[in-house]
Amino acid sequence: MLVRDAMSTMVLTIGPAHTLRQAARLMSARRIGAAVVHDPDTCGLGIITERDILNAVGSGQNPDTETASTHTTTDVVFAAPTWTLEEAAAAMTHGGFRHLIVLDDDGPVGIVSVRDIIRCWTPARRQPVELVG
Repeated sequence: MLVRDAMSTMVLTIGPAHTLRQAARLMSARRIGAAVVHDPDTCGLGIITERDILNAVGSGQNPDTETASTHTTTDVVFAAPTWTLEEAAAAMTHGGFRHLIVLDDDGPVGIVSVRDIIRCWTPARRQPVELVG
């Protein structure tokens, strides 16, 4: 199976001046765990994740004044839609992250997450696991 088969095509793109609260609000409304940060001044793409926001707030930073640019990962590994899920999983494991921005020749076309990959690798008809508590 390929990345294009698993990726989410809902790509939230925000600017570097968005506050962490704005980013969190937009991500929450779309029920997604990452946003692409596009900085038109540098023509660069980065990513900010729910974990980045959580770490900032957990360390006492103000989500109303901290901007996405301060918490954006700019050293990003990008995936191609034609990568296999094994290639994407290997890149995530090697890099220690849970999301990959998927690029084609025109720019971002999706984001693939660990959850997307697991969903594809888990048989759809499997009986739910009974949790013992």
